[in-house]
Amino acid sequence: MDKRTCNSQDVEVRKGPWTMEEDLILINYIANHGEGVWNSLARSAGLKRTGKSCRLRWLNYLRPDVRRGNITPEEQLLIMELHAKWGNRWSKIAKHLPGRTDNEIKNYWRTRIQKHIKHAENMNRISSNISDEHNNNIQQASTSQASIGRADTIETGNNNNNNNNINININMGTNFHHQGTFPTDQTNENIWSMEELWSMQLLNDATY
Repeated sequence: MDKRTCNSQDVEVRKGPWTMEEDLILINYIANHGEGVWNSLARSAGLKRTGKSCRLRWLNYLRPDVRRGNITPEEQLLIMELHAKWGNRWSKIAKHLPGRTDNEIKNYWRTRIQKHIKHAENMNRISSNISDEHNNNIQQASTSQASIGRADTIETGNNNNNNNNINININMGTNFHHQGTFPTDQTNENIWSMEELWSMQLLNDATY
């Protein structure tokens, strides 16, 4: 019998968006009786909602001092600072932002701040990749210039060697030419004048 009653109550529990009538019932009941135990509050107020649903509706939307939207830059910086210190402990963070709920802070972090952080990280990675690529291009250009410089040095050395070989060949040819000729004084001694040649010819004719 008790089991059937529980099942009957579970079937009657409402889910989904709250109506304005339910909001007014919850506000008036808490104004007269305080918050108390939420499961008991839901039954006593006549709301067909769970205690958790009533608590979240009150804390996140219906409290008189609740602040919704328009998070200031100062609040954003504080959220970032506290999140870096405590992580996803939203209730603890909310205590340092009067009027803000843990649910709103959590949603703001995930939809706004975290998105911007990921975007900034992606931009930093892209910038780092571009910088690395630029440095690699500079290094490759320097390596190419060094290779060209070495090639020019080798070619210049080869040209110098070729010029030296030409000079050596010329000198050898010159030396060979000089070695194949007689000294000037010896050449003069062996050169016959025309008169001497005619005289020798006349003598030969006379002999015959």
